[in-house]
Amino acid sequence: MKENVASTVVFILLLFLNINLLNGQSPPGKPEIIKCRSPEKETFTCWWKPGADGGLPTSYTLTYHKEGETLTHECPDYKTGGPNSCYFNKKHTSIWTIYIITINATNQMGSCSSDPRYVDVTYIVEPDPPVNLTLELKQPEDKKPYLWMRWFPPTLVDVRSGWLTLQYEIRLKPEKSAEWEIHFAGQQTQFKILSLYPGQKYLVQVRCKPDHGFWSEWSPESSIQIPNGSPLLLGASHHNDLTDSPRTISSQGSLQPVVFTTPKLITALW
Repeated sequence: MKENVASTVVFILLLFLNINLLNGQSPPGKPEIIKCRSPEKETFTCWWKPGADGGLPTSYTLTYHKEGETLTHECPDYKTGGPNSCYFNKKHTSIWTIYIITINATNQMGSCSSDPRYVDVTYIVEPDPPVNLTLELKQPEDKKPYLWMRWFPPTLVDVRSGWLTLQYEIRLKPEKSAEWEIHFAGQQTQFKILSLYPGQKYLVQVRCKPDHGFWSEWSPESSIQIPNGSPLLLGASHHNDLTDSPRTISSQGSLQPVVFTTPKLITALW
């Protein structure tokens, strides 16, 4: 009697499976974790790309455990980071800890899991862009004018305590130009441009990068109109680490004006 019942159950399950397969329904495809990012080394978010849903409603869960531990946890917040994401607030974020993260997809026909993602928050820091980029033409007494720019670190980043150290990069170009001039500003939050073409409207952006991690997106464009007349030009100064490039000009760590022999832009760290 028990054997007959078992055989009947197996037959019904196989029949159900075949019917669903004929209807184009199947277990979910394999999801993929596409990115994990921390904006300030205190919280982080992971995003995933769903696989095929098998023609059925499919649910997704993110589970993780910390290296050296056996206890598995589920995502603490599926909403803050948007669709297909998991947000870890300060309470759930630990530094110098490896998170082993997996996405699990489940529908009526079965389940499938992503490859595990190993995450160390220290190395996934990608800050927001710097804010409040200000541009100003300055005219010191008895000196040639120059373009002065200043910005502030991203709002979320704690740089005062030294928790995160940021380096900055600036790019600018005449409005109608296709190419950007790139300038490395080090840890400074202000910068001089000592030579520009007159009569041009310049577009300027800035971005930042932590000591471990990735460059932010560029900040929104700021612009300034350079008056017609003589080009902005500061008298020559000497700098041992001069880099002369037709496309990219870098000036690192100096508080002295830097003058380039190329007729492009002359720059200096403040």
